[in-house]
Amino acid sequence: MPLLPARDYVSEHTKFIGKVLADKPGIVAVQRQGRALWWDKKPDDLVARREMDEGKVAQRAYVYYSID
Repeated sequence: MPLLPARDYVSEHTKFIGKVLADKPGIVAVQRQGRALWWDKKPDDLVARREMDEGKVAQRAYVYYSID
């Protein structure tokens, strides 16, 4: 007796996502716009970020303790 699920089984989560995508077909485009805004960066932005990171000053391990 096999313990594997049936091949035509669809989880509740998959059904829910399918229903949301069917009800709101524009949601994928909105997600892509949000991703482009926050995550997908152009190489120029990455170069500027690298230059800013190189100019950082090292911080002491415990900044709340005064050595003076």
